[in-house]
Amino acid sequence: MTGSRTSDELHTVAEALGSRVLETRRLAGGFSHETCLVTLADGEVVVRLGGPDPAVEAAVMATARRYVPVPEVLLVLPAAEGAPDARPATAIEYVSGTPLEQVLAADGSGLSDLGVEVGRVVAGIGTVTYDRPGFFVDEQLTVRTEPPWSAQLPEVVAGCMAATERLDRPTRDNWTALCGSHAPTLARVDDHARLVHADVNPKNILVSRDGGSWRVAAVLDWEFSYSGCPYADAANMLRFGADYPAEFVSGFRAGYAAHQPADLPLPPDWAHLGRVLDMFALSDLVTRPAGNPVADQAAQVIRRWVEAGLPD
Repeated sequence: MTGSRTSDELHTVAEALGSRVLETRRLAGGFSHETCLVTLADGEVVVRLGGPDPAVEAAVMATARRYVPVPEVLLVLPAAEGAPDARPATAIEYVSGTPLEQVLAADGSGLSDLGVEVGRVVAGIGTVTYDRPGFFVDEQLTVRTEPPWSAQLPEVVAGCMAATERLDRPTRDNWTALCGSHAPTLARVDDHARLVHADVNPKNILVSRDGGSWRVAAVLDWEFSYSGCPYADAANMLRFGADYPAEFVSGFRAGYAAHQPADLPLPPDWAHLGRVLDMFALSDLVTRPAGNPVADQAAQVIRRWVEAGLPD
């Protein structure tokens, strides 16, 4: 079920697609948008309402789709001018599959092969290259020039720690110091200019069985993508790896390492470099409002790293 505002927006999308709405169902969505599965007179589509810049995300998805499984973007509607509460809308191909988080949460075996497949696909994201590292500013995927990540990390972390009360003061101070001590390591990858999904986690990956073998059906939610070092995506997937079956984690590591882009030699400490890059995301996550379960998980990771150091 959806509210009247959402219903009106979905009917507008259906009309733009030359169809009509028969049924709607709200889905789990991204951080900044509402997501619905919409049954139209001629099939099903996923509609995302809101988001910071869906045209940029749609362009990223079109590029990534050439290398990894990504749903096709069918339509992007900008927010209506003169309507302060209007939201942009994106209609996306519906892809059948099971969220990876559901598979990992269920009891079962044989997840090593699943890990290898997920690692293969995540490695493939980094095949896409750009002329410089930074964030996308338009639907042509122009990359904004940024200071090096190694220089940014201490400042970004300090700002996040000043903005959160989820961690006690000693933990915040120790985390800021830990990030500062590891930041120079990123100088080795500051010039990487590869596509980074930046939210690769089991909620954003659909998987299915194909002749008895696992395959990734789709990688979803590209709203945070940027140009940078792809080891950040591996670290994102492994961030809460302690909660996943060990055979999936080992399979993922093996699959990711074995399927790197041919022009990107993998250093022995790639996992460590990814963990340092993940310090950006962990620091940002703990600034989310109270009651956010992922932010609470991130706080647990920070406490563990402060106490025991970075894994890998």
